[in-house]
Amino acid sequence: MDFLWIDILGKPAWMWLTFIVVVLFLLALDLGVLHKDSREIGIKESFILSAFYITLGLAFGGWIWFQSGEQAGLEYLTGFVVEKSLAMDNIFVIAMIFSYFSVPRAYQHRVLLWGILGVIVLRGVMIGAGAAIVENYSWVLYIFAAFLIITGIKMLMTADQEYDVSTNPVLNLLRRRLPVTDGLRDEKFVVREIDPKTGKLKRFVTPLFLALVMVELADVIFAVDSIPAIFAITTDPYIVYTSNIFAILGLRALYFALSALIHRFAYLKYALAVVLIFIGSKIFLADMLGLAKIPPVVSLTVTLGILAAGILGSLWATRNDVAEPQETPPKA
Repeated sequence: MDFLWIDILGKPAWMWLTFIVVVLFLLALDLGVLHKDSREIGIKESFILSAFYITLGLAFGGWIWFQSGEQAGLEYLTGFVVEKSLAMDNIFVIAMIFSYFSVPRAYQHRVLLWGILGVIVLRGVMIGAGAAIVENYSWVLYIFAAFLIITGIKMLMTADQEYDVSTNPVLNLLRRRLPVTDGLRDEKFVVREIDPKTGKLKRFVTPLFLALVMVELADVIFAVDSIPAIFAITTDPYIVYTSNIFAILGLRALYFALSALIHRFAYLKYALAVVLIFIGSKIFLADMLGLAKIPPVVSLTVTLGILAAGILGSLWATRNDVAEPQETPPKA
């Protein structure tokens, strides 16, 4: 059993195996038991599942605290909070994508399923590459910090603008290069149908496939923000990856819980922008104060304070608002 103590990216193999087993168990539970059939997930069930995933993520942070100490535990919790918050911003974009392609809620779960599986692999590759770069070129952290500050400022300036799916160049490229059906075909991504031009069987992709590509693309874009953000909090690959994945695992449940309440979070994007600016600035601030880094408890407290102000301010400002019925979007 000596292999369990082999060092892998700064942690013994058994810690990585523990994490992998937990993630695989959660995926099996979700896919094989809770949602093996396509159906619409209600808001109550979504909130219960969201609470479950958040509790599990926090419990894992407590386990890291017990195994690796207070600083590691606080860094994990800060990273988890930041990643979960950025995931909420991602929900806004996903909701617009589903609305644009007229994807019924019963089919949205399947798209999000494949999206989450893609995210787990993609984040692993990006975090592994980021860890290798930071380990060999520590000055890259300053580039990450500057990028976060610039991104936060840009987000502040564009927070009131909605994402327009129809202008996405990748979507337009796919439409030019791939034959697309004129509507959904249940929950299928690819179908074989008679081509009206040739009268022969031909393989078509469906709008659901295009929605999946857009969701995956949205995560790539958000990963460009979130991964520098977590590396600005800690450079420990284990904490970076586990906090990322635990924040993302509950994304589907969080989506169904919040997609109907998006209009209530009017100031969330502003709060997220300020969080990104703070996380980027604290690296430069630590140098100015002659510190190795801003204490994790300070980072966590400030981050929670900013997010709480944004969420509570949003809920208060929109307390009398009623969700407007969505207009029928254009067909893909």
